[in-house]
Amino acid sequence: MIGYRRAMRLLILTCGTEGDTRPLAALGHALVRAGHDVHLLADAATLGIACALELPCTALAGDIRATIAAEGAMRSITSNLARLTIEHTDAWLQQAIALGRGCDAVIVSGLTVFVGQAAADALGVPAIGAMLIPLSPTREFASPFLPLPVPRALNRASHWLFGHASWRLFRPATNRARRRAGLPRRHSLHTAYPMLYGISPSLLPAPADWPVDTHVCGQWVPPVPGWTPPPALVDYLDAGEPPVYVGFGSMGGFDNARLVRAVVGAVGTRRALFSAGWSGIDTRALPSNFHPVGHVPHDWLLPRCALAIHHGGSGTTHSASRAGIPSVIVPFAGDQFFWNQRLRALGVMRHTLRGRTITAARLAAALAHAGSADARSRAAALGLRMRQEDGTAAAVALVERYAQRR
Repeated sequence: MIGYRRAMRLLILTCGTEGDTRPLAALGHALVRAGHDVHLLADAATLGIACALELPCTALAGDIRATIAAEGAMRSITSNLARLTIEHTDAWLQQAIALGRGCDAVIVSGLTVFVGQAAADALGVPAIGAMLIPLSPTREFASPFLPLPVPRALNRASHWLFGHASWRLFRPATNRARRRAGLPRRHSLHTAYPMLYGISPSLLPAPADWPVDTHVCGQWVPPVPGWTPPPALVDYLDAGEPPVYVGFGSMGGFDNARLVRAVVGAVGTRRALFSAGWSGIDTRALPSNFHPVGHVPHDWLLPRCALAIHHGGSGTTHSASRAGIPSVIVPFAGDQFFWNQRLRALGVMRHTLRGRTITAARLAAALAHAGSADARSRAAALGLRMRQEDGTAAAVALVERYAQRR
């Protein structure tokens, strides 16, 4: 049953890791269920969830997994991702225009934001932002991408600085692609379009100084159609107390040996699940109390765990929090330090760790706090609030509202 007056055609454009694509696939699936025609453009390595949901999708040019997994890549992850974007800006725009013909709006996210804006201009339709990291300027917190804290008086300026620095970096490639598409050059940063955040208001309430067309919707969680857990995993979970979950998602190119030493030393003899993700870590070298797992939906797995050690990406932070279990974040880059800070502010975490300098002793101290009654109680209360949210339904209603302004 379509709640909107007519079905729409929508193009979703993103480039990022699996944690970036999965929520956009969830949004696309929800829009399809609402009666709309949706096509997702994203990196090839991240389209598994879209295929599982039978969401029409196409792979973008480029290979983000190879970019992240290259040896030592984590030391220069920002410049590597920027290079990937600049090299493929023109191809991405051509793909978006070709697939978006006849659409009612372009939903833009991640590294493709400037390409998505250009595609919307070329197609003569609205652009709608769909982000997983809070980028809109506010006085309430600094830009999530700042490596160091700043005085509160500079919070809003830090967002402005990051936005304009990003535009300056990508402007030449964006304007070359725009020229090839027959569009005029864009001289300044464009922010006058609606912005939807797939962020839980329980984890990050909407700042009071955000514009009226900027919305914190709640996490965009995909269903898991036809998925059944491997029997060996079920047997392991049934054989003892809830394990510690260890997973670093799409992170790669870091010091694997240091990280494994720290995790094994801190976890000790406790039962643990280990998800290698894109890290390239050889799980065969782990102690026998570690049970390796492949891709398992977080919504199924994390509620069955005692706590989660992870990198602090937006998706994993949300999923662990929604499961009602404490997190121990070992951040490496980007917004991961921001989500660490958010969980500390909510009392779920106490320690600040860093992936580059992690040790067993530091990680063990953080695990001790995560196992405390206070941390478990706060995590459970946060999870209860988050499970009452319906972020995809909120986002669908907002997309329908803004797309009709064509």
